[in-house]
Amino acid sequence: MIRDKILILENEDDTRAKLVEIFKGRYKILEALNEKEGVDILKKNMSSIAVILVNLMIPAKNNFQVLQRLNTKKICNQIPFIMLTSDRTSEFEKKGYENGIVSYIKKPFSPDTVKQLVDNVVEVFRYKLKLEVMVKTQNNKLMQQNKMLKQLAEKQKNMNKVLIDSLSNIVEFRNLESEQHVKRIREFSLSLGNSVMNLYPEYELTLEKIELIGWASSLHDIGKIVIPDNIILKAGKLTDDEYEVIKSHTTRGAEIIERQIHLESEEFCDYAYDIARHHHEKYDGNGYPDGLKGDEISIAAQIVSIVDVYDALTSKRVYKAAYKTDKAYQMILNGQSGVFSSKLLNAFTEVRKEFEIIVKKYCDD
Repeated sequence: MIRDKILILENEDDTRAKLVEIFKGRYKILEALNEKEGVDILKKNMSSIAVILVNLMIPAKNNFQVLQRLNTKKICNQIPFIMLTSDRTSEFEKKGYENGIVSYIKKPFSPDTVKQLVDNVVEVFRYKLKLEVMVKTQNNKLMQQNKMLKQLAEKQKNMNKVLIDSLSNIVEFRNLESEQHVKRIREFSLSLGNSVMNLYPEYELTLEKIELIGWASSLHDIGKIVIPDNIILKAGKLTDDEYEVIKSHTTRGAEIIERQIHLESEEFCDYAYDIARHHHEKYDGNGYPDGLKGDEISIAAQIVSIVDVYDALTSKRVYKAAYKTDKAYQMILNGQSGVFSSKLLNAFTEVRKEFEIIVKKYCDD
């Protein structure tokens, strides 16, 4: 709506008449003699008033009562108020500015000066409102775009999860293990990851990183796809040569992830590669395939290493029966299943009960 009106709130007849004469033909003029009339007119013409000239000496409890009331309703942000006054003290001006006045017309005034002042104020305010509308419009567009991007990202994330689940389930089916194994490994990794994050900030883990580690853990054994059936399904003791073939699932898995799996998240692929290759490394350097030692092994690979051992101990395999959770817990603490860092063992101890709940929740049929 076009703002083509000027409201003159002035109880002095001569001053009001002079102002009407100045702006006649330039604006549709609205006049008020007191506060009540002025507020009533303002309410009815809010969207069409371009500027308000107000004399605060009109009858009221105090000189700034009108402005204070309007300012609380943020009306001064929508329409510029110019004060008509003969008071020349700086304290009076300061109080006016504090209550929303944008400029002053001091009596007695020159018509040309008043005309130019009002034109300048109206133009600046019109530009200000135009900018605010533009900013609001742009913000709304950005919010819509961000919403769409989040939806696309979530859709991509869900598609990635479906792909990861499908790949990991193929591995477990090939390995005669249930899909519950994948879920347990993921849940164990999330649980232990949170424990490590809370206990050891030096590893710089975050909830986002832990989630990526959890999903990447699903592909830790993807290299077993290329291991021959007669070795991977063998119930008896493996020969040295057969054991070397089994061990190669770490490097073969890393190669598959590096060459064949292309997902949006580069960070996820880095975690998946690292975990697939290094989840059988041991803290004392006696693991494989690279013989890494201590914190040469990434925290992600250390987490998946310990949860993989725990799951292997508490699950039935073609070559062994399942151990009770208490027994598996003690075997890991005692170093019977390889050496883990004291920090990881401490974090593992903190989530012992959580691990037992996960075992029951995702038990094999």
